[in-house]
Amino acid sequence: MASSITYTALPGLPLVEPGDDLVAMIVEGVRRTGLAVAAGDVFVVAQKIVSKAENRYVDLADVTPSARALELAGVVGKDPRHIEVVLSESTEVVRCRQNVMIVAHRLGFVMANAGIDESNIAHAEGKARVLLLPKDPDASSERLRQGLRGAFGVDVGVIINDSFGRPWRNGVVGVAIGSAGVASLRSMIGEPDLFDRAMRITEIAVADELAAAASLVMGQGAEGQPVVHVRGFASVAPPQPASALVRPREQDLFR
Repeated sequence: MASSITYTALPGLPLVEPGDDLVAMIVEGVRRTGLAVAAGDVFVVAQKIVSKAENRYVDLADVTPSARALELAGVVGKDPRHIEVVLSESTEVVRCRQNVMIVAHRLGFVMANAGIDESNIAHAEGKARVLLLPKDPDASSERLRQGLRGAFGVDVGVIINDSFGRPWRNGVVGVAIGSAGVASLRSMIGEPDLFDRAMRITEIAVADELAAAASLVMGQGAEGQPVVHVRGFASVAPPQPASALVRPREQDLFR
């Protein structure tokens, strides 16, 4: 394991529009920092710019709310069209209260509002739209990894992060919703502890820890630093996609 890890935000990335080449933007950002990318480096990329590049926008003017969306709008206090989009991306509504719906996303994540919101996206005057998560964040991560490997000539990892709330804790933290070339989940079951006792249940959400630390550098508002370069991370575990971090429904003690 690494004794030190360095996180560096890539400066000067422009606002992302549908169809933009994120690999080219990241490469140019690396050049501006003067970094020499090495094998094993990791790039943590904010979900929002991936979704923007993949044109995951939905114009609310094109949405007709269902009876269920209208019902929930009275509880949540949100635009029923927005709620309809959340429902369309979800398999289960877990909890509702003013301003928030906790849902099971179609990708398995249990999260607020299916990760759909209206912040940090441009809106035409008099029009409202929302931005969805990428269709397949692990696949998006792999495409970015392949592009960056081709550009730099070394193998790198890619994590797509987003902000999640947590049971029993206030505030949000960055988590990995997509990953490629990174040991997203490391099992330590059977390994000895400090006193040579075999561990029984310990697993480390490695990609989430990398994503959370990168979020401190990215910020959550208007900082405009959606890509972070990570140097010094090392793991003995094999690469796994971020989908490995999703707890199966039958093991979920909160539902």
